[in-house]
Amino acid sequence: MDFKIGIIGAGFAGLVAALRLKKNNIHSFVIFERSDAIGGTWRDNIYPGCACDVASNLYSFADEPNPRWSHKYSGQEEIWNYMKDVVKRNGLQAHIRFNTDIIEANYLESSALWQVKDQHGNITLVKMLIAGLGPLNRPKFPAIDNMEGFKGKIMHSALWDKNYDLTQKRVAVVGTGASAIQVIPNIAPHVKSLTVFQRTPGWVAFRHDHKISALTQTIYEKLPFIFKLRRELEFWSNEFFGLGFLGNSTINALMKWISSRKLAKEVKDPETRKKLQPEFRIGCKRILRSDDYYPTFNLPHVHLVTEPIKAFTENALVTENGNAFELDAVIFCTGFNVADMNFPISVKGRNGLDLVENWKQNGGIAYKGTTVSGFPNFCVVMGPNTGLGHNSVVHMMESQMDYIMQYFRQLEKLGEKGMLDTRVDLQEQYNKKIQERFEGTVWSSGCKSWYLNEKGYNNTIFPGLNSDFRKAMKQFSLNEFNHT
Repeated sequence: MDFKIGIIGAGFAGLVAALRLKKNNIHSFVIFERSDAIGGTWRDNIYPGCACDVASNLYSFADEPNPRWSHKYSGQEEIWNYMKDVVKRNGLQAHIRFNTDIIEANYLESSALWQVKDQHGNITLVKMLIAGLGPLNRPKFPAIDNMEGFKGKIMHSALWDKNYDLTQKRVAVVGTGASAIQVIPNIAPHVKSLTVFQRTPGWVAFRHDHKISALTQTIYEKLPFIFKLRRELEFWSNEFFGLGFLGNSTINALMKWISSRKLAKEVKDPETRKKLQPEFRIGCKRILRSDDYYPTFNLPHVHLVTEPIKAFTENALVTENGNAFELDAVIFCTGFNVADMNFPISVKGRNGLDLVENWKQNGGIAYKGTTVSGFPNFCVVMGPNTGLGHNSVVHMMESQMDYIMQYFRQLEKLGEKGMLDTRVDLQEQYNKKIQERFEGTVWSSGCKSWYLNEKGYNNTIFPGLNSDFRKAMKQFSLNEFNHT
């Protein structure tokens, strides 16, 4: 055995795991990072306006507060720098193997170890393996005829080309989701024309972003209990509105009224307003937060198109009704492949059980979103049904680590060849209850979203509050596992 614990990925999920280990005086661990820098999503997404839609004091490590956030909602570069500072302060660099892309991980039953292999063929043996890959790392492109025949520039928001200058170009943005509402207002002032292709309008909520004054930052730094109180207020406010996702019709109606008023106030043209008005229940798809998205459609050179795209030509996009829009560049803000649960590495557990194939067959299930039957001594941070629509996923990751730490302590007690394998009956019972909990929530109201896989199965969202999940993750029992 080379290390007690191996962690795949040095984004937020991997760093949440590493920090918890470090702060519990567990130092025998290694982090495998495919890139030459930490950061994951916040390293890779560099499109104009990229920022978090959760308040910064919540979208941060609980034990590593940052009283010096410049804005309520900080941008990509500031979040990434914060992550790098946390790594440096806690001495995590020594644990990270950069440019190490794990291609396969195999459980060795004879030794109860995980054999992890990277792209160079190097083998590392670990007692416990934690996957912190995150869900937002496989950009999704729509299938549009003759895309390869387009002579202009094609980009995905997650694969942004900083060397391409959009100034005075005829530009199209395909998609109107979470990245699009940030890209569109930020490029609109610079382009010659901007055509936005929308399939389904989303509900847009107020962001109320603002600069945090130097005085406020100093108060947060000198009086950390005030900063902590602010964080708690943000958290419980989000939990309150989370009830609107879970079946509280009054809160849901309030959310809808606020967003509808925002649309009516901020978009001048009635026809455009009509196109931007969602028809599905608010919260069924991810609620978007922006202060400048709607007003962008008041600009004379910005146009909203709702006709489906049929094909590319050499210099245009053509819609199904025959309209052609001549373009220099097309930007796809079409999200990621999330619900297919297709790990980018081969993970094989007991008796050669393949994780990806297993998840394809059962829709992608785990026990408490963290352990998977048939894969002993293996945990997933941000696994199936741990996503959210209302609050910080970092809080969810830290709740998972409450459980994983108990898992590891128990594994240590079992000795050199100790093994903990989740009972399949409990895993099935847990996921049956999870799916039952969707009844009456916004996610069962009929809209199509990236929360659902191709069979319409929701393996992404946790149908409850963060506080519910944290309570559940504090409960650990050896009886939940087959063990040796």
